[in-house]
Amino acid sequence: MKEATLVKIIRTVVWVVILIALLLFAYFNWKPVEVKIWEGLILETKIPALVVISFLVGLIPMWLIHRASRWQNRRRIASLENAVRNATAAAEPAPSAQATKGTDTNTETPSSFTSTDTPHQPANQQDPA
Repeated sequence: MKEATLVKIIRTVVWVVILIALLLFAYFNWKPVEVKIWEGLILETKIPALVVISFLVGLIPMWLIHRASRWQNRRRIASLENAVRNATAAAEPAPSAQATKGTDTNTETPSSFTSTDTPHQPANQQDPA
C-alpha cells in the first residue's frame, strides 16, 4: 500500500474519532449557559456551541497563517528551482555545438548538389579529370 493512501486512511480515522467525540460531548452537555460578555450584555447558548465557536476562533487565524506561509514557501521553492534549472542550462554547452566540435563543415556536400555539381566548382565548368 502506498504511503499517501495510508496517510489518507489515518487522517480519515482521526477525523471520524474527533467527530464522534464531539457528538458525544454535545449529547451529554446539552445544557444552556449564560456568558457575560459586557456589563448588561449576556449571551445564552448551549455548551457545545460555545466550545465549537471557541475552537474555531482559535483555529481559523492560525490556519490562515499556515496557508499563507505554505503558499509563500511554495513560491520561493519554485523560484529557486527555476534559478537552478536556468543556471544548469546556461552552464551546459548546446548539444549541437558538441556534436560539430572538431569537424570541418566544408567536407559535407549538401543534398541539393548533383554528382556533376560540387560546391567548389560551377556547374558550367567541366571536370579536367
